[in-house]
Amino acid sequence: MPNVENERTNLAIQARGLVRRYGDMTAVAGIDLDVRRGMIFAVLGPNGAGKTTLLRMLATLTSPDAGTATVMGHDIATAPEKVRFSIAMTGQFASLDEDLTGRENLVMLARLWGFRSGTARARADELLIAFELSAAARKQVKDYSGGMRRRLDIAASLIVTPGVLFLDEPTTGLDPSARQGVWRLIRQLAASGVTVLLTTQYLEEADQLADRIAVIDHGRKIAEGTSRELKAATGSGVLHVSLADSGQIEAAADLLSAHLGSVVQRSPEGAELSVLAGDAAATNAAVTALITEGFALTDFRMGAPSLDEVFFALTGTPDASAPDAETEKAKALA
Repeated sequence: MPNVENERTNLAIQARGLVRRYGDMTAVAGIDLDVRRGMIFAVLGPNGAGKTTLLRMLATLTSPDAGTATVMGHDIATAPEKVRFSIAMTGQFASLDEDLTGRENLVMLARLWGFRSGTARARADELLIAFELSAAARKQVKDYSGGMRRRLDIAASLIVTPGVLFLDEPTTGLDPSARQGVWRLIRQLAASGVTVLLTTQYLEEADQLADRIAVIDHGRKIAEGTSRELKAATGSGVLHVSLADSGQIEAAADLLSAHLGSVVQRSPEGAELSVLAGDAAATNAAVTALITEGFALTDFRMGAPSLDEVFFALTGTPDASAPDAETEKAKALA
């Protein structure tokens, strides 16, 4: 019989029914989460899904309208100070003094934490080495690249090693090389025992980093599992079709959708379509129909679904125009 108390103490974050409203808009609509200590947990969703609002509630920056949550065993409503001493948070934009050097930023923050002067300098140097920023330690932050700023911002969150590190879209705006560097840092932090809860709209980021993924859309959690579990949950393979004539792509997509009853994705480059397939007979019939109707195929193949295709299967095409509740709140207060 499972030991409920042991299971509870093994959780870094436990949330039940969290709700947050801004006027008539519900940003988070009853989300449950269980995040084990030492894991990387990703909250995946499009802009406006409620990701940032969820993090702000867990970090005690925003009060929930309903529901409960504990972080490192501390209740976010009744013991917010204890929660704050257990966590660190890095937002979407670097919170650094641009006119100070990287080292000066870290020393200043360490002093604010109560470190003595010598200890603050030692901690700053330790973090600069760990985040591969020693060579830029005496450069002003305004001269840093985007990837360097992001690494320094995460380093600043770790002056005191937290139990939980919240990362809100940690690689937004970074080039692929800088993104890979931040990913390495996140893996190293988790390996050291820090629990990492990150939000992202990058499917590849969740696929590469997360031990477990919660998919949210319009403030609701619509799926949760490992990357492999989410892919398996579709119960289907994916049919990939490449066309010789890109002018036929829309008509071919309509035909595939009619035969297979699934959302058809268009590749951003080239004339390739991907669709969750049904059984073998339906898939064969769809390919045969394309050929019969005169579509010139350069390739067709079956494969396992990517996380991208799982996301489309769960949510349909994301509504890029959906308003973000935090943005709407800011407008209302302006």
